[in-house]
Order: sequence, then C-alpha cells, then structure tokens
Amino acid sequence: MPTIERIDSFADELTAIRRDLHAHPEIGFEEIRTSGIVADKLQSWGIEVHRGLGRTGVVGVLKGKGNGTKRIGLRADMDALPMEENTNLKWRSTIPGRFHGCGHDGHTTMLLGTARYLAETRNFDGTVHFIFQPAEEGLGGAREMIKDGLFQKFPCDEVYGLHNAPDLNHGEIAILPGPAMAAADFFDIKIRGYGAHGAMPERSKDAVVIATTVAQTLQTIVSRNVDPLEAAVVSITQIHAGSAYNVIPGEAWLCGTVRTFSDEIRKLVAKRMRAVCAGIAATFDVEIDVDIRDTFSVLVNQEEQSRVVEEVARTVVDPAKVLTRSTPKMGSEDFADMMQAIPGAYFWIGHDGSVPVHNPGYVLDDKILPIGASMFARIIEKRMPAGAHA
Repeated sequence: MPTIERIDSFADELTAIRRDLHAHPEIGFEEIRTSGIVADKLQSWGIEVHRGLGRTGVVGVLKGKGNGTKRIGLRADMDALPMEENTNLKWRSTIPGRFHGCGHDGHTTMLLGTARYLAETRNFDGTVHFIFQPAEEGLGGAREMIKDGLFQKFPCDEVYGLHNAPDLNHGEIAILPGPAMAAADFFDIKIRGYGAHGAMPERSKDAVVIATTVAQTLQTIVSRNVDPLEAAVVSITQIHAGSAYNVIPGEAWLCGTVRTFSDEIRKLVAKRMRAVCAGIAATFDVEIDVDIRDTFSVLVNQEEQSRVVEEVARTVVDPAKVLTRSTPKMGSEDFADMMQAIPGAYFWIGHDGSVPVHNPGYVLDDKILPIGASMFARIIEKRMPAGAHA
C-alpha cells in the first residue's frame, strides 16, 4: 500500500527538518525556535498562520476547494524532554539536558509534511486547522491552548493526533476505539519531621524512615483497595532527603504519578493516598502534606473517527499491519483534553528500533515521516472530499 507519492518526493527534506529540530530541542513553553520554524514553513506554503496560542503554540489555517463548511484539526506536539541524550547520532542534541526523547520532533515534521502537500493540492473541501502544540510533557500545553480559545478561534468538527511507537513493528498502525490512554495525576508529598544527629536517632522524627514507610504503604492501594479487574498504577518516582552522612533529616519529599482509566478509581486512589499519609503522620507524630494534581484526562477515541483512521490506514500501509485490537496504554497524553472538547481519534505508527520513548538511547526512525504525513493528509481528503460542495 502506498504512501502519497508527492510526500515521498520531499521525504529527504522532511528528514532534514526533523534532524534540525532534534539537534535543537526545546522543552515545554520554551519552543521559540521550533515554533518560529513551523510558522515560517507554513507561511512559505501560503498557509494562514497564527502564533502565540498557548504561549508558544502555532495554528495554521488552510481552506480547500469548494464551499464546504466542515473543519478538521490535525495536532502535533513540539516539546522535548528535560533529559540527556545518549546516542551517537550526527544530529544528536546540541543542548545539554534537552532531548527529543519522545519523538515530538517527528510528529511536528509529519504535520509540516501534511501541510505542505495539502497547500499544494488543496484536494479537499473545507478547512484544515494545523495545530502545533507546546508543552505536552506534563506541563498542560493542550489545556493552555484551549484556555486561550483554541476551539473558539479555530472551530473544529473533529480532531486527529498521532504518536510514534517503537513497541510496534515498522509500518504498523494501531488504533483503539474507546479509552486508549490513562488519566494521570502527579503528586508531591512533604514530610515535616524533626532532625537530629545520626548517632542519636531517638531524638529525631526520622523523615527518611517515614518516607520509606509512606512509599511502601502507598503500594497497597492498588493491591488492596482497587478492584483487580480495574487498571491503576501508583508510582513513586522521586525521594529527596538529607544532605550529610551524620545528620538525620527532618524533612523529606516524595513525588510520583497515578494512572487510572475511570473517575471512580481516580477519586478512590486520591482519597486513599490522603488517608494513608494522614495515618502515618499520626503514627510518627509528624506533619505530612499531600498535593495531588490532575495532569491528564483519559484519552478516549470516538468510534466514528477510529473507523476513519482504520480505513485510511489500510490505504497507506499493508492492511495486515493495521491493528485495531491493541491494548490500552497506561501512558498518558494531553491531546486527551482536546478530545474532551472535540470528537476525534489518536493513533500510533510503529517504526524500526526497540528502545522505548523517554529512554536516553531512543532513536526515531525517519522512514515513518511520510507515513504519518500521508495518514493525516488522507484523513482530510476522505473526510472532506473535493467536489462535495461545488
């Protein structure tokens, strides 16, 4: 099955754009250079450009042939991660502590490829909104764009997004109707104990011992409070305490994330976390503050738009490589917030390489750039066919 021939013809240019973005990564709400490149490219192709939505977001507007009033949004994320890259690529990150370790440079490039092709052909009847979103990695970029009036200024009847997937084989496309990615809460727990000399523990209220007790006890929420048939994750990802070998610290901090697929389980976990911390605080006679923040919504693919993705995918890749029974992911994605407002679908494109995203050795396969660009373009041509409103 073919990708779009015209997109294939400028695939090398897409690769060059992607590798340039990769070498100059910018984290959430700092995507000044990236958004500038996006805006300049769109303008050079005759696409109407709007900058500054959600701080560093960019929206391109393109009208097709005919008088159709349907409007579709295509979204790509632009931000990198605050981590080091550990590859030997010639185009590896040139900025310490910044790395496109999730492939957003590829997503941005795919949508640029779609925009270029659709601007050249305009083989559709309606309006496309190219949404280049900042700060997907836990900083609320989607919510920021929505708060800035994204769908009031650029109304959409449906929206589509994608993500690369090193856990799939090259050329596989996966779409899962219904709940497809988990909701996420981030949390901070602060323990206020009492410090003492390391040789005199009886004079302390040892924040390290209390922190480890909290960390272990929180793990019982999933195993002993959540229905085994429901999915939930509670992960402690950071513990901070102490500064010397011979000082028992009086304070400690724990940070982490909760992943769930239902509001009921989400509320249960948060309630139990607060209860556990209150009980441990009473046991050790200390204060424990718990801050739990709603960071991502559950990502729900609508049935109609999921069928569109499936049908289009069968024209872009081998139909045998189109997966519709993929397992829901406990990872989260803030495109979910856009899909809370507008019906849509989010799909995955497999590529060569087995190193997972968010790993310092992750490498995006540039061969999938034309696949992603072709998927977006054919969704537009299928949902807003030229000649429908002559």
